[in-house]
Amino acid sequence: MKNKILLFLVVVVSLAFTQKQTLPKGFVYAESVIPDIDVELRYYSSNNFVGDTITGYKTNTLIVTKPTADALKKVQDELAEQNLCLRVYDAYRPQRAVNYFISWAKDLEDVRMKASFYPQVEKQHLFRDGYIASRSGHSRGSTVDLTIIDANTLEPLDMGSPYDFFGEPSWVAYQNLSEIQKENRQLLQRVMQKHGFRNYPKEWWHFTLRGEPFPNRYFDFVVE
Repeated sequence: MKNKILLFLVVVVSLAFTQKQTLPKGFVYAESVIPDIDVELRYYSSNNFVGDTITGYKTNTLIVTKPTADALKKVQDELAEQNLCLRVYDAYRPQRAVNYFISWAKDLEDVRMKASFYPQVEKQHLFRDGYIASRSGHSRGSTVDLTIIDANTLEPLDMGSPYDFFGEPSWVAYQNLSEIQKENRQLLQRVMQKHGFRNYPKEWWHFTLRGEPFPNRYFDFVVE
C-alpha cells in the first residue's frame, strides 16, 4: 500500500511540474495549433541584444492569441509546399520584459552586445530611432518576430541581416542586398501579408496581425 501511495505522489508531483499554466482567454500555446513550427525564443537565451535571459521568459514556449496562431498556421502550410518552415524568435512578450529593456537602455555603460546588434546606432538613441519602446505590440499577443528556414536542414534563409540587428540593413526598404536576399525578404513579406499580417518598416522580421483581438491591452503573464 505504501508503495502505491508513493507512486501516486510521484505521478502527481511530476504532473504539477510539467503542466503548463492556464493562459488568459484568447491566448494559446502555438504548438497546439502548429505542431511543426520551429521556436527559438531569443529572449530565453543570451543570444540577444542585451546578452542575457530576459525577465519573464521561463521556457522556450511560443504563446500567441488564437487568431494569430490560426493565421501562422496558414503561413506555415503554404511554406511547406516549398519545403520551408517558419522559425519564430519572439511572439507574446510580458510587459515586465519590456520594462527590463527600458532599464537596460538607461545603463549606457552596458554595451557588451553593441558590436553584434547595434554597431552603427548609439545606445542612447535606441528609443528615439524606434528600436525599443516603452510599450510593445508583442505584449498584446498578436505580434511575432520570425524568419523562414529550410525544412530539411533547419538553416534560416539569408535575409541580409541578423534578427534584432538595429540599423538600416534591417529596414524593409533597404536595397544594398544580393538578389537572393531580396527574394527571401520578398517571400517572407508576401506570405505574411497574404495571411493577414502587416510589417514594421525598420525590422524585416516583425509582423502584427491585422484586426488583432487586444489592440489596446498589454499583458504581463510570464512565458512558461
